[in-house]
Amino acid sequence: MDIERMINQIKQRPDFDRVGMVLAHNGVVRGTSRDGRKVSGLRVSVDHEKLERILEQERRTQGILDIIIEIAEDRDLAVGDDVMILIVAGDIRDTVIKVLERTLNAVKSTVTSKTEFFV
Repeated sequence: MDIERMINQIKQRPDFDRVGMVLAHNGVVRGTSRDGRKVSGLRVSVDHEKLERILEQERRTQGILDIIIEIAEDRDLAVGDDVMILIVAGDIRDTVIKVLERTLNAVKSTVTSKTEFFV
């Protein structure tokens, strides 16, 4: 995963002049679970059909130029590794922030499932 490459991919679009904000989420493996237990790593699975439906829907939002996402799936990740990079590019801050939040929440709640490995 390369956040700079992903942002540059969006910047290469011929209609990039419509963009006023590019917002990125970079999720990483935390050293503790939500309940406080020590984590040595995790593994993520992705439902690609659901992911595509979410991306298609959110890309249709007025003012959004593009949304791209990479998820490190089906491999063991260690603490500090990148899990997901989500980039949203659009016209104004309010729109871009809302779409990133909606997309991220939908992906986390319906697209990905994770298995944590405990110390």
